[in-house]
Amino acid sequence: MTGAAEGGGAAGRGADTATGRPASVLRPVRAGNGFEEALEQILQLLRLGLVAPGERLPSERELSQQLRISRVTLREALKVLQDQGMVESRRGRYGGTFVLPRTATPDAGDELRRRISAVDVEDTLRFREVLEAGAAGLCAEGLPEDGERRLRVALDATRGARLEDYRRQDTLLHLTLAELSGSRALAAQYAAVRATLNELLDCIPLLVRNLEHSQQQHAAVVEAVLDRDADAAREMMREHCGGTAALLRGFLA
Repeated sequence: MTGAAEGGGAAGRGADTATGRPASVLRPVRAGNGFEEALEQILQLLRLGLVAPGERLPSERELSQQLRISRVTLREALKVLQDQGMVESRRGRYGGTFVLPRTATPDAGDELRRRISAVDVEDTLRFREVLEAGAAGLCAEGLPEDGERRLRVALDATRGARLEDYRRQDTLLHLTLAELSGSRALAAQYAAVRATLNELLDCIPLLVRNLEHSQQQHAAVVEAVLDRDADAAREMMREHCGGTAALLRGFLA
């Protein structure tokens, strides 16, 4: 154990009130691997796009409390991210740790091929569909208190998102559904598979027509959930996942 503050403890259901991000992304690390697990979770936070370039990460106090690690261990993890050019530390009244823009690659096609070489794309897409459909069905069977409001807020955020911010808001909507399913394990697994998926999606263009279709599907999923129609929620989510899979396969061909 790296510090006395590190250790287990279950993350609560729903969004974290300190960071405003789903609790399945930042959760207490297990004793023994505090540094490694903290680094893994913060990397996942960045890859999911939940903190946009130019935005500040939660404070050291908030992160150390959320992850249940010492500030010394947290600073070691943040130093790795600084060395990799992913974040920078700024001093002063408005200082903190800020996310840096990703370095543009000269050939997106080459970058995509590099990324898919390290991923079983078909397995990732299948697993994503299973998790998403399962989460939608569970949500339709019953939402926790404030669940309807959270779903509507997340859906509205995708509707009003700028093109460059759409994928981040889309990710938040899907993570919200996973969180509201009531299964911590499902939510954590979905966060991991979504991070992998976003690495691939970031290499293909955002298509306005596809986004409009996705929005219609998002609305249909949320409507089915709120109508407590589990079969319809699962089926619409499968259709939605199939559209994303088809788009990816088209660019990968």
